[in-house]
Amino acid sequence: MSTQKFYQTVKQLFPKKPNEEIAKLISNTLINLRSITEIPPLISQLNPQVIHLVLSNPSVPTQSCLSFFKFLQKDQSLTHQRPNLEAHIALVLRLLESRKFAEAKNILHVIAAADGLRKPFSEIASLVGENHVEHKVIGKMLDMLFRVYVDNIRFEEAREVFEYMRNGGFELDDRSCMVYLLAMKRRKRYDSLFEFFEKMVEYDVKITVYTMTMVIDGLCKVGEVNKARNLMDEMISKGVKPNEYTYNTLLDAYVKKSDFVAVKEILRTMKKDGVDLDVTSYTLLIDGYSNLGNIEDVERLFRKIKEKGIEPDVHLYTSMISGYCKLGDAKKAFLVFDEMVERGLVPNAHTYGALINSLCKAGQMQAAEVLLNEMQSKGIDVNRVIFNTMMDGYCKQGNMDEVWRLQRVMEGKGHEADVYVYNIIATGLCKLDRHDEAKTWLFSMVDRGVAPNEIAYTTLIDIYCKEGNFVEAKRALREMESKGVKPNTATYNAVIDGYGKKGLMKEAYKLRNLMESKGLKPDVYTYTSLVHGECISGKVDDALKLFNEMPIEGLAPNVVTYTAIISGLSKEGRSDEAFRLYDEMIEAGLTPDATAYSALVGSLHS
Repeated sequence: MSTQKFYQTVKQLFPKKPNEEIAKLISNTLINLRSITEIPPLISQLNPQVIHLVLSNPSVPTQSCLSFFKFLQKDQSLTHQRPNLEAHIALVLRLLESRKFAEAKNILHVIAAADGLRKPFSEIASLVGENHVEHKVIGKMLDMLFRVYVDNIRFEEAREVFEYMRNGGFELDDRSCMVYLLAMKRRKRYDSLFEFFEKMVEYDVKITVYTMTMVIDGLCKVGEVNKARNLMDEMISKGVKPNEYTYNTLLDAYVKKSDFVAVKEILRTMKKDGVDLDVTSYTLLIDGYSNLGNIEDVERLFRKIKEKGIEPDVHLYTSMISGYCKLGDAKKAFLVFDEMVERGLVPNAHTYGALINSLCKAGQMQAAEVLLNEMQSKGIDVNRVIFNTMMDGYCKQGNMDEVWRLQRVMEGKGHEADVYVYNIIATGLCKLDRHDEAKTWLFSMVDRGVAPNEIAYTTLIDIYCKEGNFVEAKRALREMESKGVKPNTATYNAVIDGYGKKGLMKEAYKLRNLMESKGLKPDVYTYTSLVHGECISGKVDDALKLFNEMPIEGLAPNVVTYTAIISGLSKEGRSDEAFRLYDEMIEAGLTPDATAYSALVGSLHS
């Protein structure tokens, strides 16, 4: 017999009864039943009110209510007899009274997510109030609903629950509030995170060191470091004591800002509060001082770690190695690397990356290859940054065969060439005056769906300018801006330099004015291009005016600038002025090149 015919038969045998009577019969059956499958045919007369009466009947065991509820949800033939929102809430409250928290939370997730049950929180609050349960149980349900709303990314409703609980005198659980703060942090909604925290403080929700530290970290991430520090001081006055993680969060932020006055203040506060520096604290400080080039403080900190008996980890060793590499002391970097390995610590990709970068900068590509092979033999994946570093090293040596080889290896490992790879290779080809290949390579980037950045556009514009093709250079500049990529000083310098070398000084100055109107300040390369251009045009006095303007603008002429002005003066036979500038260049600690020497010699014969 089909389900439809079954229910038609049931309706004939069991005429429709009042809701209360049907609910009572089902409740009595549930109290005495061993299995939910024994529910009588009266189930065909179910409706939402009957279901609610059954689920809220205190005589029916909670587990039986839950089984009945699941049966109604599961049976596909009972589409019109499914539990409504009121029934869901009644069962949740029963489950919470019986301390069946996991089952209660599962049903609340259905309320928050199911299309047919999603209602405004005000309606849910009204239905909750109709159930005669203890204030404490309602508070527990609201607290759980708050978490469920957060889990389902329904933050507005979560805030409504928060306000409702506060106004209704319900206890706000600090752990639930932490769930909300974590969700805001994961989504980088730091304004909402801080706003909610202020509400927590206002409503006297318990503030723990973990909550405080999370908010401090959020403020630091948006650059509000001083605000984060003030927050910590305020919480200390309220009895919340910072821990190592709190202080390290502030240390990290101040180190990144290179504010070492504030760093020392934090260290003094830590000492005063009896909070010892841990391995993370020392790692942050070593990173900071090595970025400053302060090798003495780096080594002092490393000695102090050993004196205190703190066991350095791979991150601290990597910071030391990276620090020495940044300072150009590869020998000490490798000594620290050897010490780390002797301690049984396994170097990671960052450790090898720092050493490889140092070797590439020194032009020691063979040694870099040895390290690359070593890390691969240890099962450490070569990341994109290391491949880029190696390719850049080979480009600087003009060894494009090795660059192409590494690119193939990199793509074989699943790393598609990104914009940085395209820029590195294009720059390498340009250094070899292989401009046509560089252009073809940059065009292929777009064909492969990689969006050019300001460096890629600048390289292309520079090639066009070197070719004297200013029409294409200006077209590329317009395209760059239309794609939302902002030209930087280097971009404008490329065109200014091109104009200068062609003696097109009117266009060069016009472009400099445009650059300044966009908030970009001319740098030493801008002035050098203009000085060179004026000298090529035979206007050495105008070049001297530009040259003398540089110190006023806080710019120090470089070797190329001096060489350009010395060459210009030499061609005019103004040897005394040329030699004076040559002496000035030496006093500035700059080393003249062959071009400067030949210009000076030429000035003596003019």
